[in-house]
Amino acid sequence: MTKQELQGQLKKYFGFDSFKGNQEAIINNILAGKDTFVLMPTGGGKSLCYQLPALIQDGLAIVISPLIALMKNQVDAMRSFSAEDGVAHFLNSSLTKAAAESVQNDVLSGKTKLLYIAPESMTKEENIDFLKKVKISFYAIDEAHCISEWGHDFRPEYRRIRPIINEIQDAPVVALTATATQKVQHDIQKSLGIQKATIFKSSFNRPNLYYEVRPKTNNVDKDIIKYIHSQKGKSGIIYCLSRKKVEELAETLNLNDVKALPYHAGMDSATRSENQDKFLMEEIDVIVATIAFGMGIDKPDVRFVIHYDIPKSLEGYYQETGRAGRDGGEGECITFYSNKDIQKLEKFMQGKPIAEQEIGKQLLLETSAYAESAVCRRKTLLHYFGEEYNEDNCGNCDNCLNPKKQMEAQDMLCMVLEAIILLKEKFKADHIVNVLIGKETTAVKENEHEDLEIFGTAPEEDEKTLQAVIRQAMIAGYIDKDIENYGLLKVTKKGHEYLKKPTSFTIVKDNEFDDNEEEEDTPMKGGGNCAADEALYSMLKDLRKKLSKQLGVPPYVIFADPSLEAMATTYPITVDELKNVPGVGEGKAKRYGEEFLKLIKNHVQENEIERPEDLRVRTVANKSKQKRSIIEAIDRRIALDDIAESKGMEFDELLSELESIVNSGTKINIDYFLHEIMEDDSIQDIFEYFKEAETDDIEEAYKEFCHEDYTEEEIRLIRIKFLSEMGN
Repeated sequence: MTKQELQGQLKKYFGFDSFKGNQEAIINNILAGKDTFVLMPTGGGKSLCYQLPALIQDGLAIVISPLIALMKNQVDAMRSFSAEDGVAHFLNSSLTKAAAESVQNDVLSGKTKLLYIAPESMTKEENIDFLKKVKISFYAIDEAHCISEWGHDFRPEYRRIRPIINEIQDAPVVALTATATQKVQHDIQKSLGIQKATIFKSSFNRPNLYYEVRPKTNNVDKDIIKYIHSQKGKSGIIYCLSRKKVEELAETLNLNDVKALPYHAGMDSATRSENQDKFLMEEIDVIVATIAFGMGIDKPDVRFVIHYDIPKSLEGYYQETGRAGRDGGEGECITFYSNKDIQKLEKFMQGKPIAEQEIGKQLLLETSAYAESAVCRRKTLLHYFGEEYNEDNCGNCDNCLNPKKQMEAQDMLCMVLEAIILLKEKFKADHIVNVLIGKETTAVKENEHEDLEIFGTAPEEDEKTLQAVIRQAMIAGYIDKDIENYGLLKVTKKGHEYLKKPTSFTIVKDNEFDDNEEEEDTPMKGGGNCAADEALYSMLKDLRKKLSKQLGVPPYVIFADPSLEAMATTYPITVDELKNVPGVGEGKAKRYGEEFLKLIKNHVQENEIERPEDLRVRTVANKSKQKRSIIEAIDRRIALDDIAESKGMEFDELLSELESIVNSGTKINIDYFLHEIMEDDSIQDIFEYFKEAETDDIEEAYKEFCHEDYTEEEIRLIRIKFLSEMGN
């Protein structure tokens, strides 16, 4: 087909005058009957690459797609371009028997040019027998990264596609994805048997997208609400990892005048489709979703994508952020990050096969490295996908708009390169760093690396700085990571040349993220003082110290530091306002509040302070209902592990709820449970520690008892008992 003829078909079916990027070359390759691999970012026009050849060619194009919602969206879009409704259909478990028969009739009559089908439906014997009767033009595998266990959304059913194609009938295969590293790409080609496919790779750079990573504090809901209120009338997506958080956050947003709906795989399909349609039709502004939402959703004007939780992989992150600004307009991608979230995700992997755990850990390492890095976000992302970005400053990410100070790292880079070579390129970044700083880990001892000359040659260097050197040396091309072998480091040819003739190598130090993201009304841990009014904060601490001496309890039992910081920022002057301060519930407000409120009120009047009209996040009532039912269960002396099971909670989640309950001033008695699981001497031992300790930090307590056989859970339980008895 000539160029003019192909452009005529494009105009006829889709109304466009010209192709975007690689579209024309891809379509010609498909029309020539060749296997094709399409790597194109979200918003680049992947769907058209198989839709147009399907309409032009004889026969039926089979589009294998992972989600029912995605199929419906694509079919609706195709029908809008055609006068014939039967031009596109989907075949999946949501159809009634009569609807499925109607689809088959349209296919057999030749009306249908595109049939969308889930991989699970492809395996059904009746569908295989039916498709054998039809002339197939080609198979398009959409979201092909689902084939690879290294991909961010692995679906085992995708591994069975090739044998089924062989059984139905041979035809060209087109694999399409918006995200794939070299490793994922090879995996896809091998699994589909298309190693000789023509590969079309578009740039992964989306210049219109702004990337930012923010520390995740216990005010994250409040931060999100403030942000959305500043984006009035704009569409956005918020991604959460758990269905529970999706439901809670959607409800919280609605209570705070944000039109939002939830979307996750646990909802019934009718409600899910209805919520998706309301978002597409702009009846709501925000959809709160798990990663089940978004693949193939063609809404061009999504103006922001927020990640409430850090994604499990950089591929997932890239694809989800890619749903912003598909029309080329603004798109803000904001992620909330805490290292504790990474630890939670690692915990979830326990129990999976070892190989799967290793893959998952590697993907998580890449994600946390991206979040903590002070290097240009765009440069880091593009490097991950094998693309070089040569600009020094992209001007559209938090790190470039607020650049960090650079430091010379020539000596450190030489040390790192020499260590990798000396250790025969058989170890990961963590091990290299441990050897250089002289840390005697189990792996170091097992390999007798503490006897090497390089062991402890950089004791004064910070672990994070050395990790930053390694990551930035990878971006510069001096080091390569062997993904096949779970991230072993190799020195490249360029790295060997650098060692012969070192030159200046400057790096930026990683961003610091404090783990202070406790549950909603528990005190935050770690981090420096971030009170807005230093003078008031200091006076509040003095008052707390005075009361602590009078009452004979540690200061943190009265109010934790983050609570005082919040008071010195929002200036509460009534009991109701004080109850909204993190870590202050009704009990504490009544017991200790009077003197603090008096102090704050005087300070506000004397200094003529105009109090900020601070956004007060209205919380979902279910939480207090759940807390009440937990307290009632404890009053009935039900074992705590049984309470957790009945609420569908992990035990550490229940402990967080109990910490939240006692921190807000409610007294509970868990002695009946403690005496079942611990010796009296042990209980007394830990209780006395908290009486004397300057902080209630669990890690500090754990270190104190490292020679005893106490678990972290036991220490947390005694802390709950202590706070309840001494503070409430």
